Amino acid sequence: MPTEIPTDLTPELVPLSWLIGTWEGSGRLGEGEADDAHFIQRVEFTHEGAPYLVYRAESWLSDEQGNKLRPLATEQGYWALDRPLQEADGGPGMVPGEIVPALRTADDVEELRAPEGGFNIVVNIAHPRGVSELYYGNINGPRIELATDMVVRGSNSRDFSSATRMYGLVNGQLFWRWDIAAGGEPLAAHASAALAKQA
Repeated sequence: MPTEIPTDLTPELVPLSWLIGTWEGSGRLGEGEADDAHFIQRVEFTHEGAPYLVYRAESWLSDEQGNKLRPLATEQGYWALDRPLQEADGGPGMVPGEIVPALRTADDVEELRAPEGGFNIVVNIAHPRGVSELYYGNINGPRIELATDMVVRGSNSRDFSSATRMYGLVNGQLFWRWDIAAGGEPLAAHASAALAKQA
């Protein structure tokens, strides 16, 4: 399926534009071994005319045939290019930005290209029960690599110290892997999935 870039997309989201839409598919917990649990996932990337994508993912434990058994997890957040703050940007809080985006042209965006290729990105992801992840990474065409800079946990949250995520677009499918360090253990496989674009 060819990537169509929405006409109302702010220029700095063009490197992320292939993510926009709804993705659904199945995955496995852990390393995906024979006794690892199956799950179904639905992921949405949307935009609101601002210089970030809105992200939401819902997952359900499933049987091997893909029948949903019960809710597993939800997460939501924001994906954007990692760039210096400019006067045109909004915030903090509800302080409005300028109507004209900070980066107005493809050439403005191209100036942000990393020396090793692609663009640096920042991703904020929040989970229920007081856990938030702040990732930095790189998007290079259809490949994304992220690593946490910080994990914020509430006083009643489970131990979770760091994570990495990888995404790749292969033959029209979104493949991803999530490794986490939790419970005093080092970074290890947590989950992976293959998702097909729905819309």
